[in-house]
Amino acid sequence: MRYSGPSCKLCKKAEEKLFLKGSKCNTAKCIIARKAEKSDKKSRTKRTTSQKRRTKLSDYGIRLAEKQKLRRIYGLSEKSFRIIFDTASKKKGNTGEVFLTLLERRLDNVIFKMGFANSRAHARQLVGHKFFIVGKRKVNIPSYLVKEGEVIKLDSAKQEKLKKTISTEAEMGVPLWLSSDRKKLEGKVLRDPKREEISVPVEENLIVEFYSR
Repeated sequence: MRYSGPSCKLCKKAEEKLFLKGSKCNTAKCIIARKAEKSDKKSRTKRTTSQKRRTKLSDYGIRLAEKQKLRRIYGLSEKSFRIIFDTASKKKGNTGEVFLTLLERRLDNVIFKMGFANSRAHARQLVGHKFFIVGKRKVNIPSYLVKEGEVIKLDSAKQEKLKKTISTEAEMGVPLWLSSDRKKLEGKVLRDPKREEISVPVEENLIVEFYSR
């Protein structure tokens, strides 16, 4: 089952920013930022909380924590997450990197990265309400894997509802593997993302080890 509670609670549990609220996570209100500020005042030489936590976990616990962190970043249920991993494991190349590539190519993530939603959760909601057209048809499946060369457009009948969101997210940089025209309200997948272009704070090899045990 996909988690539906407060996003900040997941960041607090992971003890680091998961950027579940998009640009809002860069404000001073972020619970992790506030916690880090308090911790910094106490000591600049002590180990971080996450480093301390890792020393207390078993190898299994470390791998599980990393898997849970990535799953929560993309807002997926365990079942959906595992299906994508199994798909990645059957493809050629580094399984961890292929896995991240497939996660990035999900329609909800692509829309978020193009700046048409303020978070992946928001993008998932918009897709479910048929706000976007992929190619020539409306797609309401967040897990749809966008192909190279496919164009995503905001339905003209719903553009007014998203103008404020798009304006708010306008300063967010668009990855090089995507193009985004916020005047025409459309974007395109230019190619698959490279590992260095996927800005999720995870060690994907630990997740591969977790599922390979």
